[in-house]
Amino acid sequence: MRAISQAANQTGGLDWSRTRFHDFSGDPKKLKGYLLPNDVLINSTGTGTLGRIGYFSKSPDGLPCMADSHVTISRAKSDELDARFSYYWLGSRPFQEYVYAALVVGATNQIELNRDRLGDAPIPLPPLEEQRRIADFLDAETAHMSKLTAALQRFEQEVRERERAVLARLLNAGAQHPQSDLPSGWRWTPLMHLTNQLRQIMYGIVLPGPNVADGVPIVKGGDVAANRLSLETLNRTTHQIESGYERSRLAGGDLVIAIRGSVGEVAVVPTELTGANLTQDAARISVGPSTDAKWLRLALESPLVIHQIQQRVTGATIKGINIWDLKRVLVPTPSSPCQRDLAEEAGRTMATHETLRSRVAQHRKLVAERRQALITAAVTGQFDVSTASGRNVTDGVSA
Repeated sequence: MRAISQAANQTGGLDWSRTRFHDFSGDPKKLKGYLLPNDVLINSTGTGTLGRIGYFSKSPDGLPCMADSHVTISRAKSDELDARFSYYWLGSRPFQEYVYAALVVGATNQIELNRDRLGDAPIPLPPLEEQRRIADFLDAETAHMSKLTAALQRFEQEVRERERAVLARLLNAGAQHPQSDLPSGWRWTPLMHLTNQLRQIMYGIVLPGPNVADGVPIVKGGDVAANRLSLETLNRTTHQIESGYERSRLAGGDLVIAIRGSVGEVAVVPTELTGANLTQDAARISVGPSTDAKWLRLALESPLVIHQIQQRVTGATIKGINIWDLKRVLVPTPSSPCQRDLAEEAGRTMATHETLRSRVAQHRKLVAERRQALITAAVTGQFDVSTASGRNVTDGVSA
């Protein structure tokens, strides 16, 4: 049977790719959390996920489904409450604010939904027929918004694919694999030959210990992925521990690459982190004198190089690439003057595509805000859905 988790319970619909399969024996209807059509699902733990509302209608493959222990089921009495109206009310702004004001217990990311208090939570009850009219109206209007969101997601994916194609042309010279022929003046170069031979590629501190306020900043692989290379956000280790890893210290302008976890993420070390160090989850790449640093950073993020890095990743629970393999990743390398020109052109391309992605994100946020505002207005009776025009209502809400 399928188990629906918080990750699978999404506002835009259940993400079946995130459900897990469990073996069972006997009657599935007797299992705790067994789902029936029209059940409303409420995420019950964690900042950022608690309170997210989903709706179960049926399984995509006919298998029985259950909610796991982090998802609460709200099952409406059909003679008093329309399940779809319940779904929209629970997702409305007033109820979501009520969740965090009155129904949450715990602190930080350990917060939980108090199910007893949830059972006592008030819900507006217009006549059942009116509930159904409101739900029908919101079904139609949110379906339009879902189509728009899906179109924005497709456009965003197309932007990413276009960017990858441009970077492949500029930085990989159109090569498909490390055995491909390169244009005149280009060569295949192992990464280790593009670096400062006096400061070779290496990772840092194996056991950095607990975070200390007055210690030496250390860069983890997750810091690279999350763009947290600053004195204010990095953890610190003691000077005594760090003193044994002098060879892996950083200098402004170095590159750091995540070699465990988010393998392949790259960042430039800011000047303020000169003298900082690494953990074993990240590696330092000190750019050689004949290599353009901006070009190498972009080249490491190009499709062909990323593909090579991912091919060398090993591990089951914690995935990573070892330094020996990282050093031998082949980089399509033009002459030094060409490196600078390509870095400038690729930088402009990436900036253009980043602007497009930013605008798409803004539009998606606006659609989500309008969806929330429309639902709230409808379930709280701010307009009559029997006579409302969907377009005019949406425009009025956003105004």
